Amino acid sequence: MKKPVLVLGGGIAGIQSALDLAEMGIPVFLVESSPSIGGRMAQLDKTFPTNDCSACILAPKVTACYNHPLIKTLTWSELQELKGEAPDFTAVIRKKARYINEELCKGCNDCTLECPIEVKNEFDMGLGSRHAVYKPFAQAVPNKVTIDKKGTSPCKYRCPAHINAHGYVALTGQKRYGEALALIREVTPMAGVLGRVCFHPCESKCSRQYVDSPIAIASLKRFVADYEIKQGKAPEAKPVETSRSQKVAVIGSGPAGISCAYQLALAGYPVTVFEALPVPGGMLKVGIPDYRLDKKILEREIGILTGMGVKIRCNTPIGSEITLDDLRKEGYSAFFLGVGAHKDMKLGIPGEEANGVVPGVRFLRELNLGKTPKIGRKVLVIGGGNVAMDAARSAVRLGCDVTVVYRRTGQEMPANTWEIEHAKEEGVKFEYLTAPLKVVTD
Repeated sequence: MKKPVLVLGGGIAGIQSALDLAEMGIPVFLVESSPSIGGRMAQLDKTFPTNDCSACILAPKVTACYNHPLIKTLTWSELQELKGEAPDFTAVIRKKARYINEELCKGCNDCTLECPIEVKNEFDMGLGSRHAVYKPFAQAVPNKVTIDKKGTSPCKYRCPAHINAHGYVALTGQKRYGEALALIREVTPMAGVLGRVCFHPCESKCSRQYVDSPIAIASLKRFVADYEIKQGKAPEAKPVETSRSQKVAVIGSGPAGISCAYQLALAGYPVTVFEALPVPGGMLKVGIPDYRLDKKILEREIGILTGMGVKIRCNTPIGSEITLDDLRKEGYSAFFLGVGAHKDMKLGIPGEEANGVVPGVRFLRELNLGKTPKIGRKVLVIGGGNVAMDAARSAVRLGCDVTVVYRRTGQEMPANTWEIEHAKEEGVKFEYLTAPLKVVTD
């Protein structure tokens, strides 16, 4: 058998070379970096100097080349390395991902019409635009679409959950709100919750900031979730068919537990969530004040989880009443521990166990469970984090005179800047470079 020949470039010259070699009985690998063979000639209306139709000349050759039994056409591919010496060369070819199922793609272009992302079109030299999923031209060979990805969007990369912010922002911009919400829910059921309480690190990496200001990505998440409510639509929470036999126990119904249970349910696992508190939601329920998170939104989105068939058992602390061994006896094969951080940090000063000294975490939990914490009319909040801001602003709503005491400068406070600003607007006073030494009791 004759040694194969590597032809680089799928333009008219590469196509004709491949055809001539193949007609001589020589196997050919034709490598083209774009999604289709044809090259520059496919972009022309007429050829020179004959003034013949380019497409009429090119189309038969493209078809003959692609279908020739001795020609292996590698589109969307690049030569990475050429090793050896003549006549024994080894070529390393990198075939780029099309991000589609090439066996199922019919080249119908329906997906192209639905794609929300547009970029400049290389085929018409940037004079027009194309979608991110595309064929270079109507008669492209192979007749397959390609999704042209330029890496991961900085907003998606910065998101701890890797939610496709780029995608749902684009869909929202086209008023395709239901599709934007469905895209978010591929990762999490809590679009409305995150739209209210997420500290949105995605916005710190938004490329728009280099033009004017970052896109309000979190607010858009809230908008599409609230739009569903305003339309009177219930979230799609259809029971998911259980296709796996292994039962999974998720310990804790906070954001980690909810997210884990959601993805396991989508994957077909039977899931039960165990929660020590009388209500599900973890810190979302008992750690975040109502003014920041309407608990009806939380309940609605936890309802997506239960609607899928996930069971939630409240008032069931693991370790004191039920152990992991007990759960194993009940048939659970795997466990996810998302117990949260419900314990407060100690100051390590005399008197901090006295009556009237209330840990911030406990204060917020009692408040969210409908209890009225016993605090005085004049309140000191020790600390400068987000829990401290939540406690301070909650105390203001109870009619208290509140002062935040922080051991460093205002610029060093770890709380989100907008939380600090809101606290000041609500009348909270701040004392910086001040640290408690002891609690004096009467």
